[in-house]
Amino acid sequence: MTHDATADAKPARAPRNSTLSIKSLILLMLLAVSIGSNLVVGVIGYLNGTDSLKAAAIDRLVEVRDSRAREVSSLFDSIQSSLLLASRDSAVVDAEQAFSSAYDQLDAAAASTPKAAGGVADSGSSTSAGAVAASTPNALTDAQEAQLQSYFTDDFGPKLQKATGKTADASSFLPSDPAARYLLYHYALAKDPAALGDAGDGSAWSAASARYHDYLSRMASLLKYGDLALIDSGGRVVYTVGKHVDLGASLASGSYSFTSLATGFDQAMSRNRLDSVVFTDFKPYAPALDAPTAWVVAPLAGADKIVGAIAVQLPASRIDDVMTGGLSWQKSGLGKTGEAYLVGDDGYMRSLSRDLAENPKQYVKEAIASGLTKQQANEAVARKESLGIQPVKTQAVARAQQGKTGTITTNGYLGGSTVAAYAPLNLPDPDLRWVIVAEIDTDEALGPVNDFTARLAISAAIIVAIVSIISVIIAGAAVRPLRRLRDAARRIAAGESGVQVVPGGSDELADVESAFNDMSRSLELRAALIEQQKAENDQLLQTLMPDTLAKRYKEGAKTIVEDHQEVTVLFADIVGFEDYSATLGSSEKALETLNDIFRAFDDAAEEHGVERVRSTRQGYLASCGLVVPRVDNARRAVMFAIDMQQIVEHFGAQQGVTLAVRAGIDTGTVSSGLVGRSKVVYDLWGDAVSLAFRLQGGANEAGIFVTQRVVDKIADQLPFTDSGVVSTPSGNQRVWRIDPTAIDDEQKPATTSPEAAPL
Repeated sequence: MTHDATADAKPARAPRNSTLSIKSLILLMLLAVSIGSNLVVGVIGYLNGTDSLKAAAIDRLVEVRDSRAREVSSLFDSIQSSLLLASRDSAVVDAEQAFSSAYDQLDAAAASTPKAAGGVADSGSSTSAGAVAASTPNALTDAQEAQLQSYFTDDFGPKLQKATGKTADASSFLPSDPAARYLLYHYALAKDPAALGDAGDGSAWSAASARYHDYLSRMASLLKYGDLALIDSGGRVVYTVGKHVDLGASLASGSYSFTSLATGFDQAMSRNRLDSVVFTDFKPYAPALDAPTAWVVAPLAGADKIVGAIAVQLPASRIDDVMTGGLSWQKSGLGKTGEAYLVGDDGYMRSLSRDLAENPKQYVKEAIASGLTKQQANEAVARKESLGIQPVKTQAVARAQQGKTGTITTNGYLGGSTVAAYAPLNLPDPDLRWVIVAEIDTDEALGPVNDFTARLAISAAIIVAIVSIISVIIAGAAVRPLRRLRDAARRIAAGESGVQVVPGGSDELADVESAFNDMSRSLELRAALIEQQKAENDQLLQTLMPDTLAKRYKEGAKTIVEDHQEVTVLFADIVGFEDYSATLGSSEKALETLNDIFRAFDDAAEEHGVERVRSTRQGYLASCGLVVPRVDNARRAVMFAIDMQQIVEHFGAQQGVTLAVRAGIDTGTVSSGLVGRSKVVYDLWGDAVSLAFRLQGGANEAGIFVTQRVVDKIADQLPFTDSGVVSTPSGNQRVWRIDPTAIDDEQKPATTSPEAAPL
């Protein structure tokens, strides 16, 4: 028997479009996830790396801040210690006493001449007084007095005015004390530096200077004090190393009594104890041409009492050396833009600005741009000092002045973003409230962070580019069958029903397309059910609220309310129904009975043109003239109430119980609308509604109660009985009771017979 090979052949499978399977796509997605995980690791590395680099930069700033703070505190401690030693140095004490005694001798010698009492002699006595003065070695001649006055008015005065930019009365600094004038002439006007030790005038003061000046000047020079002064107990500056215009000045009165030197002397003497040192802050000092000057003052003790004080100028240069690292900011760890500086409690610098020291022209531009005047900026450049000139109003300084220590990224005092480490300074004198700030430009501080970020960004960009190319290839293969599903979904979204797609591609996508077709058929069926449900919902809304409100509610209105004029409102309940329902045995049967009565009410309301608002077990609320305006809405409501009474009586007669209607009726302005959000209720409110409720709820017996407004609107006469007065916001309203049994047949409505009322 011959075997037919074609009989065993399997039917050929329909050819499929060549595409990637879902499995292949998942594998490729895993590859993408792998790359993504590498990116996540890179991001984590970036965050950790940048945090570490930032922390390192901030740690360097904190280290500089703390080291500079320690050095400044050490400098002040050193100055305090050296001044305490000097205050106990017998040579210094002897020098102060020698200069004070010599100063007194000069005063006594000058007082022995006629001119000493008034300074320069008047023109009438110039010849005789001049002769006496010339014969006295410790008094100035007229010519010398003129030279001294000329020095103050023509030399010192213009210099002070130029430095301050203000008109200066130089004569106010010329002392009236003859001894002081004598010393200023022989020493302040001296042009020979060697004469600062001994002017060679033969006075006792010059002898004391020849003995002690070298020792005191070497002390000031070695300790880098700007000047050193000895002050007697009365506040007279009896000696200075520099022999400036403050030599012989009185700190107790006159122009010098307002200087920082006078303040420091007063504080030192008021403490009345040795081994105390007073530091004053930097303030403009006229003898130094108004340059900011600070003093350190310590009392001097003689054998048994304080005989005076020693004062030295706080060395600003030594402070600058500490804060600038000897003008070597970069070597001290502050890079190309960093610096450390001090700020006083007045908000001005107490040390040198790096920008001023390294690039004065650029400093002027930036300082003016940050709020400094051109004159102040040029003054800082001329003095080569920002002390007392450059304000620093930064967040770092503000926080440090509040006693806080920390770091912050904020604007620098010349603008630009900086990273700053700030702290208050711990100085020997608590009245000296300085703060220290170490800062560096943000770009430089975070430079390593930026470099690291850039390298990481380049690496990430290369990886993303590779992944993107792979993604494009994958997307091109994957979206073709998906586009068919997308187009079909758009047709369904446009309202087309019964949309089907032809399955194709891989097995997985074919399953998806088949599922889509099933979904399309299911959506078609659901759409039909939704339309049916929508129609039922519309019908239900029409039973719950008027058509106009239902339309607005379906359109999505959030707040729906309408005001109505001349509407009659009726609220009624059934007296005796609660007792009757208790005899029925079940709540379900009682509710069914109540619904039968309310259906009879609804039919009667429709015949009278009355609209039911809502009905509950506690009562029945209706209105007339609300939806459809009616001229006779009051009469219709009253007739409807009479019908309700007849319906209830008819039902009671059938069941063998006594039932009656208690109703309240008022007419006026009302509002209607939907109340609630998640559970919407159609409701009616207003004065007429409230009064109808009050009439019904306040009655102690069954009956139909109406207000005077209702009576006024009913043209014909009904059997009304006065039932008292009710108080309303608009005034008192007379209440009337209607007795339905007293209404004759002509007044009764044709539709109110008990037999005609279905139950």
